[in-house]
Amino acid sequence: MLMGVRSSMCRHKEHSPTIRSVRVDDGLVRLTQLIHAAYAPQAAKGLHYWGTHQSVDDTRKRLASGHSLVAETEGEIVGTITVRPPQPDSPVALYRDAGTWTICQFAVDPVSKGTGLGKALHEAAVAHALLNGALAVALDTAAPAVGLIAMYRAWGYETVGEVDWRPHTNYLSVVMHKSLSNAEGGRP
Repeated sequence: MLMGVRSSMCRHKEHSPTIRSVRVDDGLVRLTQLIHAAYAPQAAKGLHYWGTHQSVDDTRKRLASGHSLVAETEGEIVGTITVRPPQPDSPVALYRDAGTWTICQFAVDPVSKGTGLGKALHEAAVAHALLNGALAVALDTAAPAVGLIAMYRAWGYETVGEVDWRPHTNYLSVVMHKSLSNAEGGRP
């Protein structure tokens, strides 16, 4: 069934997406399927991201952990991202920092990758963080995911450390940070 949903999105690729907050009527099963599909290429490389296998309940909890957005094209959700406020109990020191918001559960339908949709979702998440007092955003990703790391670097992130989520994953992660002090609307 997911293949049918994904292939139907092909014809929507040329339309501008609407980025909006997640709503209670957005289907958690569909969002979970989207996340699995988005992370499937990483799984094929042997990287066991949480997004490759998370349950519908995991999706719900992760959406509730911050401000979650979706990208929608002609009624189909084609991307999602969550931006979380500082996490005082995080094992990652940077994520506990009072001025740092974190990006997680970032997924774009494979058909929509390379269209700028991910960048637009990311910019909307960063804008939300800025409006709520963020001085920086941070995220982590698999150290072997060189393509993702390069994309984040192109978006202004720098690698600032490592975190080991094993056994929940099967890889070492890099922690990346982006200062918002020079961002439009950011603090001087």
